[in-house]
Amino acid sequence: MAAGRFEAPAPRWRPGRGDRFKMEADRFEATAPRGLAGRAAGPAQAGGGAGPGRSAPPVTARPCCATGRRVAARRRRRPGGAGRCACGATAEEIAKHKGPPVFTQEERYKMVQAIKWVDEIAPGAPYVTTLETLDRYNCDFCVHGDDITLTVDGKDTYEEVKAAGRYRECKRTQGVSTTDLVGRMLLMTKAHHSNIGPKGHSPWTGVSQFLQTSQKIIQFASGKEPQPGDTIIYVAGAFDLFHVGHVDFLEKVHQLAEKPYIIAGLHFDQEVNRYKGKNYPIMNIHERTLSVLACRYVSEVVIGAPYAVTADLLDHFRVTLVCHGMTEVVPDKDGSDPYEEPKRRGIFQLVDSGSNLTTDLIVQRIIKNRLEFEARNQKKEAKELAVLEAMKRLEQEKH
Repeated sequence: MAAGRFEAPAPRWRPGRGDRFKMEADRFEATAPRGLAGRAAGPAQAGGGAGPGRSAPPVTARPCCATGRRVAARRRRRPGGAGRCACGATAEEIAKHKGPPVFTQEERYKMVQAIKWVDEIAPGAPYVTTLETLDRYNCDFCVHGDDITLTVDGKDTYEEVKAAGRYRECKRTQGVSTTDLVGRMLLMTKAHHSNIGPKGHSPWTGVSQFLQTSQKIIQFASGKEPQPGDTIIYVAGAFDLFHVGHVDFLEKVHQLAEKPYIIAGLHFDQEVNRYKGKNYPIMNIHERTLSVLACRYVSEVVIGAPYAVTADLLDHFRVTLVCHGMTEVVPDKDGSDPYEEPKRRGIFQLVDSGSNLTTDLIVQRIIKNRLEFEARNQKKEAKELAVLEAMKRLEQEKH
């Protein structure tokens, strides 16, 4: 890749209260809190921000993976503000510029719409963001994380909008990427459970070193307590590689009550590995927490919930209904039914999501096309390393 093909990132931008946003997503491939929990910083680039006599700007952004891009959505639309966030996704161009997608187009649309900061889907958005695209969706500028996105020939996908001063940037979460998650599935190791293992050579692609903080959780949490008249519903599971099957299940649960308050219990990695085996969970507990918190149907998350739904848990959260999907319920360590107590109280209900997609099926998709995904990861890292070297040379020339 020629050094001149890559443009240095534009200044970062911090959303203000009351800003309106639109977000255009190029591809929603796998679940990772990438680009979501990072902190937006820096002033708006000249010509793009709201000011005296000017309405707050709508924004386009291009999230790439299910959880990671949820952070991007949150960052572009501050919860509680008067914002509006529209999100679109491409299909055919993904394979051309990045490699085979993990999810189908319909699955990605459904997942993007389930993010609580997204109001609208803009389907068929091109991989390379153009001024024509921004104008079509009435957007003043486009927002992306501070990682790089390149076309198949090594061209910066935001070259045109950057040149026109209609690009903004948010800091992405370090250590998590779609490429990394695909690599975990291919390697079938458990290094990601403890954030240990070999790192990749590219600063944007490599084994996850994601570190959870209280601030990241606060950014995602709704902060709302259950109100009088709410139906408090408890669901529990791994919620690994948060996907459209989970979304369909939670949506159906949400429809069970007029005023639902859904609490999702997430099991620790060791517990998930006990009942699922192999190298599950693919995403560790910290990553899964942000994935579930980003879902519009979930009000609260219990991090490291007990596998058995106990009387203490039900009483503490004042649970009125416990739901589980149609997947198999593995007995607890002592052979007992983990849902024995809610069944005894008559508050247990099975919910059919209508979706047959599971985490296992997603992994099978990756394994089935192993060679394609391995080539995709290698090609992506090679392009990123070329950009990194070009940036280093430019920096050296300045001095």
